[in-house]
Amino acid sequence: MTAPVGADTSRAPDELASDPDEFRAQCQAWLTANVVGEFAELGGRGGPADEEFGFDIRVEWEKILGEAGWIGLGWPAEHGGRGASIAQQVIWAEEYTKANAPGRVNHMGEHLLGPTLIEYGTEAQRQRFLPGILEGTERWCQGYSEPGAGSDLAGVQTRAELVDGEWVINGQKVWTSLAHVSHWCFVVARTERGSERNRGLSFLLVPMDQPGIEVRPIEQITGGGEFNETFFTDARAAADLVVGEPGDGWRVAMGLLALERGVSTLAQQVGFAREYAAAVETAQGRGLNDDPLMRQRLAGTYTGLQLMRWNALRSMSGGVPGPEASISKLFWGTWHRDLGELLVDLEGLSATVADGFPYELTNAQRLFLFTRADTIYGGSNEIQRNILAERVLGLPREPR
Repeated sequence: MTAPVGADTSRAPDELASDPDEFRAQCQAWLTANVVGEFAELGGRGGPADEEFGFDIRVEWEKILGEAGWIGLGWPAEHGGRGASIAQQVIWAEEYTKANAPGRVNHMGEHLLGPTLIEYGTEAQRQRFLPGILEGTERWCQGYSEPGAGSDLAGVQTRAELVDGEWVINGQKVWTSLAHVSHWCFVVARTERGSERNRGLSFLLVPMDQPGIEVRPIEQITGGGEFNETFFTDARAAADLVVGEPGDGWRVAMGLLALERGVSTLAQQVGFAREYAAAVETAQGRGLNDDPLMRQRLAGTYTGLQLMRWNALRSMSGGVPGPEASISKLFWGTWHRDLGELLVDLEGLSATVADGFPYELTNAQRLFLFTRADTIYGGSNEIQRNILAERVLGLPREPR
C-alpha cells in the first residue's frame, strides 16, 4: 500500500517551532495534508478494544509517521528522536486526536521499549532496535503477565537459561497484546535457579518469528482478539539481548512500568478526552444535560480528566518516575471504568441491545465492556495500592 492520493508525506519541519502556537500550526498543517483517503476513513479508530480495526492501513500509516519524523518526538536527538519538550509532546497528542488520525500500532515500542533502551540498554542495543521503532517497521509486544503472575510480576515462572551463547526460554505469558502481529517481545524471565520473587529475573529481547514461540489469540467479550497467550518452548534469544545485567530484570521492568505511568499516558488521555466529549454529546442529544445527577457525574468526570493531565505532566518533569507513578494507573483505571459505565447509563435501555447482528457493538458498549479490565491489567488496583502503601508511604507490608 502507498500513501493515498493527495497526501503530502514530506518530512516534519527540521526545526520544531519553540513557540507553542507556531508548533501547533506545524502539527495541524502536516496532519491536514496527510490524514486523507483511507487514513481519514478510519475515523481515528484503532485504540483499546478496537486494535484490529484497519490494522494493515494503520501499519502503513506508522511508516509514514516514521518517514516524516513524528515517531520518537520526545526522544533525545542523539538517539534519533526530535528532543521535543513536554509541551510540544502534549500539543502533538492533542492535534493528532483532533485530526482523527489512525490509532497507533506500536505503543509498546515507541513509548515503552524505546525509552527503556535509552535509559538502561547498551549502545549496541540502541543502534540495533531504536531505528526500527523510529521508522515504524518493527513492532513490539510485552511479555510480563503469566497465568499465575498477572499483577504480581515478582511471581514470574517463565525461565531462561544461557546455553551455548543463547538464552533458551521456556514458559507462558498471557495478555500479550498484539503478539500475533509483533516482530519482537520484551520478556521478563527467571534466569537464576532457585531465585524467588523479584530476585534472579532478567529483561530479555526475544524475536517472535521462530519455531519455539506459539501465539494463541484470546477472543474478548468485545469481539476483538488482540490479547494473546504466548507459549515459549526452547525459544531462543542471543546472549547479548539482555537489557541491564542478568538478574537485574526487576529494576529494568519497574523502570519501564514507571515510564508507562508517565509520558505514554498523554496520548491516552487525549483519547479519553474524545470519549468524554462523546458522553457530553450523548447527554445533550438525549436531553439529559439538565438532569442534576447526570450533570454531577459529567462534571466529576471532567474534573478527573484534568487531574490526570496535570499529574502526568508533573510525573514527566523529573526523569524516570519512582513508585509514586502507581498513582497514575490507579486513578486512570478507575476513572476509565467509570466513564464506560456513564456512557451506557446515558444511552439508557438501548445500551442493552447490540447495534447489529450477530454481535455488532456501539462505541459505548465496546468501551463499557473493555473498561471492565482497566482496573486489572497493567497492575491491578490492589497491587497499585500496595505499592503506594509500602514503597511510598512506608506502611507495613501486607501479610503473605
